[in-house]
Amino acid sequence: MNVILELCVIPMGVGVSVSEYVAACERVLNEARLKVHLHAFGTNIEGEWDEVMAAVKRCHEVVHEMGAPRITTSIKVGTRVDREQTMEEKVQSVEAKLEG
Repeated sequence: MNVILELCVIPMGVGVSVSEYVAACERVLNEARLKVHLHAFGTNIEGEWDEVMAAVKRCHEVVHEMGAPRITTSIKVGTRVDREQTMEEKVQSVEAKLEG
């Protein structure tokens, strides 16, 4: 099953700046060859359910390996079975309505 997931991994106990940890997670997602879109408060990910969830798990493993003693993660998950839909198509649908 295809999934579009929004991921926000927050390492705790590592100080105020977390960009180093975000970059590490982005590397994991790119190495998994998933379709990703980084934004200011997280990352949107598109792919097969099991592959996406395995990458989320790997993000946690990598961030812990970097020294974060705790991690809190927010995830939003969307699936469709009536038709295929990409992240871009979802955005384009709203933008078309704004134009009309």
